[in-house]
Amino acid sequence: MSQSVDPKAGYKKMLTYVVMCILAYIFVFPLLFMISSSFKPENQIFTDLYSVNAVLPVGDISFDNYLAIFDKSRIGKFFMNSIIITGTSVAVGLIINSMAAFSLARLEWKGKKLVLSAIISLLIIPGEAIMIPLLSLVAKLPWIGIENGALEITSSWLNSLHVQIIPGLANAFSIFLFYQFFKDIPKDFDEAAAIDGAKPFQIYWRIIVPMSGPVFATVAILQFLGNWNAYLWPVMVTQSEDVRPVMLGIQQFFGNATSWGEVMAYATLITLPVLAVFLIFQRRFVQSLAGAGIKG
Repeated sequence: MSQSVDPKAGYKKMLTYVVMCILAYIFVFPLLFMISSSFKPENQIFTDLYSVNAVLPVGDISFDNYLAIFDKSRIGKFFMNSIIITGTSVAVGLIINSMAAFSLARLEWKGKKLVLSAIISLLIIPGEAIMIPLLSLVAKLPWIGIENGALEITSSWLNSLHVQIIPGLANAFSIFLFYQFFKDIPKDFDEAAAIDGAKPFQIYWRIIVPMSGPVFATVAILQFLGNWNAYLWPVMVTQSEDVRPVMLGIQQFFGNATSWGEVMAYATLITLPVLAVFLIFQRRFVQSLAGAGIKG
């Protein structure tokens, strides 16, 4: 017996796809325009501006804009700084924030609810509100580093890579995401492991972490975006090009660039790592949002 098809349902589905395609084009258009323009000379960018060619790499395509940015800026050094800052921040941040959340979600200790309330309350405080006090603090902290093969003690964290890493390692929102995910994992796993003699760290590392791939991917993406796109804090704590990340480099390059094509090439290069990270972790990112039990 054949089932009848509801025409209204078909129209509704078609309308949904049309709206989704329009929204996708609106959001993707700037990205396509940026990538396409990075391969064009400036005159062609403005010639194609009001046609479909604006988002298509057609015409006088060349890599001159990309070659120019390496000649006019220290983009290689800026990239390496951003990779070190972002990679270290994400790797260490995942461990610190997940362990803090594990302690809050899986262990019993006095004052746990008070600490959790304090962490949640930090979510409403914008980062800009604490940057001046934090700047005053790091400006007076000593640091032991290596200079010319010898240990050297400095009287300030300013103008360094570690000042762009350490203050942001512990993140209230990341801890909250981990906490929400961890508390939905049945505690039967912990109890079974404890009966077998497992210590809390062993439970965390061997049981909770392997089961929490989606939330680790989500936090990794969010922390990567936050550190890769950081601008205000690096502006405040760095003066030397030797320790500046790519987001500060593009400001300097924009002032020296002679062509919009070169600016688009620079912007394309610093956007590609963000797209790559999201594409790698997107499946687990969606899984986390769909099934992690995040209830706002």
